[in-house]
Amino acid sequence: MRVLFKNAHIVTMNPAREILQGDLLTENEKIAAVGERITETADRVIDLQGKILIPGLIQTHIHLCQTLFRGQADDLELLDWLKNRIWPLEGGHDPESLRDSALLGIGELFLGGTTAIVDMETVHHTEAAFEAILDSGIRALSGKVMMDDPSKDIPVSLHESTQASLQESVDLYEKYHLQGKGRLEVAFTPRFVISCTDDLLKEVSEIAHLKNAFVHTHASENRSEIQVVERTRGMRNVVYLDQVGLTGPRLILAHCIWLDDMEKEILLNSHTRISHCPSSNLKLASGIAPIPELLQQGAEISLGADGAPCNNNLDGFQEMRLAALIQKPLHGPTVMPAQQIFEMATIYGARAIGHEHDLGSLEVGKKADLAVVSLEGLHTWPNEKVDLYSQLVYQAHASDVRLTMVNGQIVMQDRELLTIDVPHLKQSAAKSLKRVLNRVGLS
Repeated sequence: MRVLFKNAHIVTMNPAREILQGDLLTENEKIAAVGERITETADRVIDLQGKILIPGLIQTHIHLCQTLFRGQADDLELLDWLKNRIWPLEGGHDPESLRDSALLGIGELFLGGTTAIVDMETVHHTEAAFEAILDSGIRALSGKVMMDDPSKDIPVSLHESTQASLQESVDLYEKYHLQGKGRLEVAFTPRFVISCTDDLLKEVSEIAHLKNAFVHTHASENRSEIQVVERTRGMRNVVYLDQVGLTGPRLILAHCIWLDDMEKEILLNSHTRISHCPSSNLKLASGIAPIPELLQQGAEISLGADGAPCNNNLDGFQEMRLAALIQKPLHGPTVMPAQQIFEMATIYGARAIGHEHDLGSLEVGKKADLAVVSLEGLHTWPNEKVDLYSQLVYQAHASDVRLTMVNGQIVMQDRELLTIDVPHLKQSAAKSLKRVLNRVGLS
């Protein structure tokens, strides 16, 4: 299948950061040509009439398992949010509710031009989410959350033994890794230090090393969390993760707000990936991460929306805008310029998941993961002689996305999802939420 996009402003994100006026041709799963005028034949021609063609956004911290619980856990700080609402709700999932939750999140992501995610599921029923990922067409690095610490704060519905957690994670890796033409990759995803034993985290380090697999977890999101880690481990988060062998370029750490100098040095020297989640950090009052300082020192940083109950949406454009704005009162108006923010949402995200060679930019030979953005609304008008990066970061909304393609498949066009039955999903999700709320006594 060859699809020719004509008459576009193409934000390539190639090494020269070229913005071209012209055409782009996809063939099956890859980009076949990019140029001012492509005359090759195609099975389908889409005239973009001056719309913007961008690499698909890559969000490096998402919880698809939580999308069903949007609006169910507002105005709480992190540990209360987890203990009193999110953990009980996650423990109430059944396979159908988890599938509905995943599809709700994926549909919203497609409507906002996100084509790839780093996802963390819950303790049970992970296969249902993986099947939703495969059926919908999204690209994902995902894993079963691991929580083997028998703390009284963790509901019985999420309890698991160390060995069972490790075995299920390995089994999921063996069954699903690189399924869907490589779109689904499986990571090992311990929730965070507080909910995991030393034995589990050390085993995860060894298994991930043997399999060359990614590890995805949270760290240093909240000062109360850090106090618990210091009390139970005798050291701070990142120092502890380094001691158990988890730091490095195959570790993706969400948040990293409250870091001391030693932790920053560890992250920089180990090339550990950091996922910055500004909306979540603001809504949970967790804090503002020292992103400008870390970037200046060479840290590997990308963007993510986190879970829907803590932000309360999965809008990559909103994350870009906030990532820029929250730093300016602290560091001045020139910090975090729009192009750098857009890099974090695209090519830096690709680098975070080890795919800078085939994702994150619109170049020949790379995967056909892209989105079309219209800048014809009043909130983006006039659009003559303006900087496209500024428009995309400061003006554009998720609702401005007109088409999303993943791996050469158009999954959304003209605000219509093509791989998800929206009316059926909405009915099913409403029933699933009611069922989960009744099950956990939160109705």
